[in-house]
Amino acid sequence: MDAKLINPFVDAFTTVMPMLGFPEPTRTKLYAAKSRVKSLGVSMLVGFTKQIRGNVVYNMSEETAKFIASQMMMGMPVEMFDEMAQSAISELSNMLTAHTATNITALELDVDISTPSLTVGADFEVKVCDGQYLVVAMDLSGKLVELDIAVDQV
Repeated sequence: MDAKLINPFVDAFTTVMPMLGFPEPTRTKLYAAKSRVKSLGVSMLVGFTKQIRGNVVYNMSEETAKFIASQMMMGMPVEMFDEMAQSAISELSNMLTAHTATNITALELDVDISTPSLTVGADFEVKVCDGQYLVVAMDLSGKLVELDIAVDQV
């Protein structure tokens, strides 16, 4: 996996989250994993096509998802990860992925993104690729968000 394809994801996260009122997130870990992403509780899967092919999973606990949704809804308390909170997290994945796609386009690569798929529950895995993918663990105000990135240039 080419590092130039990872940086657009990290840049999108560190740019978009402060726009939503969060302090700038920091990368805490970076490591390779194989084939399947184990859900932390809430996972948003988005696919990439054209000159970039693969998937990204925005992976977090339900508590982290409620924390983010609350911030996105101007501090409204989020007690349950209901449809409104799920909609906020889905919109976040759209914002992050659109910013990433813009960054990839700046590398003179053509890319399209799929509609995000939201999954809720901690006892499942999502196959994102046949080989290895990269996990970028981000600290967002003391909360963990994993960027599970499995993309390659075609």
